[in-house]
Amino acid sequence: MYPPVIAHTVLGMVLFGITALATPDASFAAPGPPPLSESVVTTEFNCSFGMAEGETQHTCQVPIPTGCVVANFPGSTRPWTSISKGGNTLCKFDGKATDWKTRITGTCGKCKTGHCSVQFIVKFDCSQRK
Repeated sequence: MYPPVIAHTVLGMVLFGITALATPDASFAAPGPPPLSESVVTTEFNCSFGMAEGETQHTCQVPIPTGCVVANFPGSTRPWTSISKGGNTLCKFDGKATDWKTRITGTCGKCKTGHCSVQFIVKFDCSQRK
C-alpha cells in the first residue's frame, strides 16, 4: 500500500484531471450575442389553443401589432418564431395562410393523445413605430 501522502497526492491529481476535463473549453462555447449593430428590441405576440384526442385540425392567427414587422432571428433572414406544444400532434406555421406581413397562421394536425396544447410565438420589431 502507498503511504497516505502519496495516495492523497495521486487522488488530488486524478480529481483535478477529471475537473479539468469536465470544465467547458471556451473554444467550444456557444456563440455570444449578436453585435449591437444587429441587436433590436423585440416584443412577442402569440396565439394558443388546446385540442382533445381525435380532433383533426385546428388553427389560430398570431396578431400583428400596428407599426411592427416580424423580427428576424439574429444573424439570419428567417422569421424569429417558436412553437411550444404538449401532446402528440404535428404543428407548423401554415406557409399558404401566412405572408408574415398581414397574417400569420399556426396550424396543427390530429391530436393523438388525451389532450394537446400549442402556442405559436412570433417576435416583432417595433423600433420604427411612430
